[in-house]
Amino acid sequence: MKHKALIFWPLVSLLVLADCTTKQVAAERLEPEHVPHEIFGDVVRFTLAYNQGASFSVSLGEHSRWILSALALSVLTVLMVQYRRAASHDRTLALALAFIVAGAAGNLLDRLRSPRGVVDFIDIGIGNVRFYTFNLADVAVFCGAVLLAHVLIRRDRDEALSSIPPATPT
Repeated sequence: MKHKALIFWPLVSLLVLADCTTKQVAAERLEPEHVPHEIFGDVVRFTLAYNQGASFSVSLGEHSRWILSALALSVLTVLMVQYRRAASHDRTLALALAFIVAGAAGNLLDRLRSPRGVVDFIDIGIGNVRFYTFNLADVAVFCGAVLLAHVLIRRDRDEALSSIPPATPT
């Protein structure tokens, strides 16, 4: 098994399982919707919400579910192509892609499973100043995107440095 596969597939499996499990527990134990349950005072709460739209509840109309599902499948296809093209020793890229693939897959499963939308339940803020409600899949996509940006910036920097000719003594 390639080195990248030893990181990629177990992490994708673990994150999708954790995401689906936490969403199921949230849906069962946090009813009714939009009622906050304090975890760390008012800063971190669990509040059940169903998101039929994209990030920040952006809606694409009555067909949001299917449009966003098709978009997620397209993104997953592109990510898998990038994974296959990655060098077998590129563990950091495999890690970044695994986070993004797992998050996208977790939210896609929610969309396909229920017309209610994606289960969100992590609610962070202070008082009435709240960040949007999210889930573990969203955290995985965010972490993967940050790591992917780091990988790409580092790669560009390394390529730029390697193209500089060595200094010649005068």
